[in-house]
Amino acid sequence: MRTLTLRGGARVAVVAADWRDAFGIVTQGRVQLELRGGEPGPVLGRDAGFWLRGTGVRALRNPGRRTARVRIVTPQAGTVACQSTHPYTSHRMTENDMNTMNDTGAVADPAPGRTGHTRGLRRLAVTGLIATLAAMVATTLAAALAQAAGVDFELPADGESIPLPGFAVVTGFFSVVGIVIAAALLRWSARPAERFVWTAVSLTAISLVPPFLSGADTATITALLGLHLVAATVMIPTLARSLRSAGAPERPRDVRARP
Repeated sequence: MRTLTLRGGARVAVVAADWRDAFGIVTQGRVQLELRGGEPGPVLGRDAGFWLRGTGVRALRNPGRRTARVRIVTPQAGTVACQSTHPYTSHRMTENDMNTMNDTGAVADPAPGRTGHTRGLRRLAVTGLIATLAAMVATTLAAALAQAAGVDFELPADGESIPLPGFAVVTGFFSVVGIVIAAALLRWSARPAERFVWTAVSLTAISLVPPFLSGADTATITALLGLHLVAATVMIPTLARSLRSAGAPERPRDVRARP
């Protein structure tokens, strides 16, 4: 019998062969099972028992900041255990087995996960800033082409036309807002890319309403709608791809859960 310690944010790969006859008991904190393909599985609390044989669970994670501990027990002769296709289930062991096994310890540091998370945020920020510059250039060029085609971008409220630099500034501001939203989802969401796409598309749809309320002529309204879509077309797919790449779980090379 041994105790596996998972510090906050740590991830430990599961070696299937080593978990063939092993059972785990969460004795402190919470432990999340990572399923096939990296999908987040159930979160097990204190006193939850689980076994992983034949389940396809590929890693154990500590989803919180506090240290979690799992007591790993390998049954010996005389052990009676419940087996199920579910990754966690109750189990019983004889008192003799519990007392005669040696209790050793192993600690999983969060360094690999946190380092990967930091690199993911850095890649997201760099990619987002490059996409922001591209969106600013694209909307400004599109606005210039619209002006050359006869669109005046005049707003009746003040009687003035929107200057070309104004399109770049507005595009840059809201693009940075999108990067911040993406970074927050990467930090706190289990599925950041999907949540970001849903949020960004919803906000883009909302942003299409003000041009209709501006009182501008049809050509200006149409051009403004097109510029919104140009910026969204550049930013949303780029940030979504970056989130999928940053959110992909890394396989630790030096930490393995061995009962």
